[in-house]
Amino acid sequence: MTSLSVEILAADAAEPITSAGNAQLGIAVLAGIAVIVLLITRFKLHAFLALTIGSLALGAFAGAPLADTIKSFTAGLGTTVAGVGVLIALGAILGKLLADSGGADQIVDTILAKAGGRSMPWAMVLIASVIGLPLFFEVGIVLLIPVVLLVAKRGNYSLMRIGIPALAGLSVMHGLIPPHPGPLVAIDAVGANLGVTLALGLLVAIPTVIIAGPVFSRFAARWVDIPAPEKMIPTRPSEDLEKRPGFGVTVATVLLPVVLMLVKALVDIVVDDPDNGVQKAADVVGSPLIALLTAVIVAMFTLGRAAGFTKERLSSTVEKSLAPIAGVLLIVGAGGGFKQTLIDIGVGQMVLDLSENWSIPALLLAWLIAVAIRLATGSATVATISAAGLVAPLAEGMSTTEVSLLVLAIGAGSLFFSHVNDAGFWLVKEYFGMSVGQTVKTWSVMETIISVFGIAFVLLLSLVL
Repeated sequence: MTSLSVEILAADAAEPITSAGNAQLGIAVLAGIAVIVLLITRFKLHAFLALTIGSLALGAFAGAPLADTIKSFTAGLGTTVAGVGVLIALGAILGKLLADSGGADQIVDTILAKAGGRSMPWAMVLIASVIGLPLFFEVGIVLLIPVVLLVAKRGNYSLMRIGIPALAGLSVMHGLIPPHPGPLVAIDAVGANLGVTLALGLLVAIPTVIIAGPVFSRFAARWVDIPAPEKMIPTRPSEDLEKRPGFGVTVATVLLPVVLMLVKALVDIVVDDPDNGVQKAADVVGSPLIALLTAVIVAMFTLGRAAGFTKERLSSTVEKSLAPIAGVLLIVGAGGGFKQTLIDIGVGQMVLDLSENWSIPALLLAWLIAVAIRLATGSATVATISAAGLVAPLAEGMSTTEVSLLVLAIGAGSLFFSHVNDAGFWLVKEYFGMSVGQTVKTWSVMETIISVFGIAFVLLLSLVL
């Protein structure tokens, strides 16, 4: 998309496409979200179609012309996919290379060989957090569940004592740390600095994952004491490989994009001179696109070729990694369209007005909105996208740090109390062989702990910074 078209879209977004009052806009937002929730939960419609229909319904309830609503939706879809689509694709490629090369298994085996007894839950949260950086949540679960079940069985551990830390590590990465789709979309929507958000996200993630993982797992193991289900222990992804990449080089490859983006953020803070050569170089190397692209190219050698992959096998791995993310890209894009429709009908100004009248801190308001949408739709990504669109106007006038904390508040809210309308809930239930009640007492409570402590640490950082 050209800079001219972006300017035109920005100009269009500045003027609401309807003159409806706050009361009508509030009803329109509730009705639009209700349509999305009903279509996803009652009629089991794909989230892409639900978001598309919900956006049109939103415009209709707000009294906006259909042509203008369609224009807003398609513009938002296009700019969102343009902003984060390539990053999601690169993240998927890196994750697939990590899994298929045996690099993920190498990280797991190395850490587990050095851990035992009381340190095992801490080892599991470390494994999940490192592996969870480039992987989608569902892929991370599929990758780690065999390890969780094997460790629990062979070490005679409580399944929850080992499983909860692994799930907590994956979930925290998914909700708070880019390059996961939710945080990326929120960063794009509110105009946050990715490097600063990543750095602050890690500060929030570390204590949050400790509390929700190793600490909470002690209580979860008492509440739900079950053995690892034999039928759910599958083969490891890399069992058919003759060799695997080394531990050090695998970890270095996974952390490479994170390090590059953090370097950019650090240079921006220390140098703070756009004309400085060092800052110019850091801005290029540490941009999300270049950082992830560099990691993917490096991974082809450090992971793929180290595992003995031929050029054809590498090409096949990359191709297979892209097919599963088509749905994710469509959902994220449609969520961006919904966000733009919200902005263009004037909901952003309504949120600003309400926040001033209610005197609710912007960070807490963002968290509450994300919580409400998460509970209704069951999707962390939909909650993040929708909440980011609603609170985006609050970012105007905020400092770089405050805008990044706004993203983290949204991410924390998007993880609140996963229940029966969340696909992740059923994935965890079936893999661990639990009942619905047991899943609520463990997984759902863990997600709530992440959300509550996440916003608590975000608010603490806002006081310090």
